[in-house]
Amino acid sequence: MDSVVVPLDAGRSVSGLWIRPEGASAALVLAHGAGAGMGHRSMTAIAEGLAARGVATLRYNFLYMERGSKRPDGPALAHEVVRAAVATAGRLAADLPLFAGGRSFGGRMTSQAQAAQALPGVRGLVFFAFPLHPPGKPGVERAEHLAQVEVPMLFLQGTNDEFARLDLLRETVTGLGPRASLRLAEFADHSFHAPARSGRKDPEVLAEILDDCTAWMAAN
Repeated sequence: MDSVVVPLDAGRSVSGLWIRPEGASAALVLAHGAGAGMGHRSMTAIAEGLAARGVATLRYNFLYMERGSKRPDGPALAHEVVRAAVATAGRLAADLPLFAGGRSFGGRMTSQAQAAQALPGVRGLVFFAFPLHPPGKPGVERAEHLAQVEVPMLFLQGTNDEFARLDLLRETVTGLGPRASLRLAEFADHSFHAPARSGRKDPEVLAEILDDCTAWMAAN
């Protein structure tokens, strides 16, 4: 794993973590969720799990996380950082198929950026627990911009995710047509945690998700 600098304009930058396994077949630009940065154990587990499957990853912090703030950046600023991270990954992995996405908030900021203006070189978007709506407030407004995304999209979601009521998520993905795919992790919540009574262990859930992710990238 290598530490990298993701340059922005006006002399600003954010930190990144780059992992490229030997014989890598693809690269994924991976944004963190709203409450935890690129070094959180969930982000590390995703990156290391993908490396074991031959996928390179560039994790990076949004500016608010770099400053130690708890308040996420507004969309315009977040989109700027997404674009900078994609450009950096494009330089690091010019020979690999490039994908982008992230956990929850990070995935949504990536799709918003893609909807506004295509991210150069990105072949598809991967969402780890797309936040379709706030908990207890079901709706699909957060997904409206996805109609403007013209690259393939993969939704990796737990069936017990309080940020995405399953019927609304299925309807959303179906409405996007053949460019959108949904893979469900039974009993898993927004953090891909499955309760003990389900008989499933969290490493098993994550392995299933990462297998689906890797196979989808290979096909796209």
